[in-house]
Amino acid sequence: MTHPPDPAAYAYLLGLYLGDGHLAVTPKVPVLRIACTSTYPDLVDACAEAMLATLALKVQRIPKEGCISVESSGQHWPCLFPQHGPGKKHKRPIVLADWQRAIVEAHPGDFLRGLFHSDGCRFANRVVVRGKEYVYPRYMFSNRSADIMALCQWALDLLGIAWRMNLPWSLSVARREAVAVLDQHVGPKS
Repeated sequence: MTHPPDPAAYAYLLGLYLGDGHLAVTPKVPVLRIACTSTYPDLVDACAEAMLATLALKVQRIPKEGCISVESSGQHWPCLFPQHGPGKKHKRPIVLADWQRAIVEAHPGDFLRGLFHSDGCRFANRVVVRGKEYVYPRYMFSNRSADIMALCQWALDLLGIAWRMNLPWSLSVARREAVAVLDQHVGPKS
């Protein structure tokens, strides 16, 4: 199985997986786990719904310290997330399969929503210019994997969203028109 029934839900789930996901491949049945902060219950619901729309027959929500682990067992999770492997994601190559790239190209906003829901934020940026304070919305995305950062940049480019790097592992979307487009796809966490 390499073609999920709901590509938009899969694109969102892929973004979440690349940020806060883990695939435990055991001798029994593989388990997909996405760690969601318990601060945003709607995000936990969206993760569970994406799992159900992609493959899961059942989803469990397991409370952990500071988060809720959204989990599902399924034989085909490794087929849908071929990026799984031993070690931390930022210490190994993360490359999308051709069929995954096609899904992200068709649903870049959903993919970005997953990435920003896992490793990003939207906040009010405050700056003072010549004694006058300005407040405007801004997005930040942070990930130590250069490959995952490049995937985020690629998806932003697909939507024509201007971004810039603050640090090698952190990018910013701050231009008014860019934030407005990203708001249509991501929006504030809730």
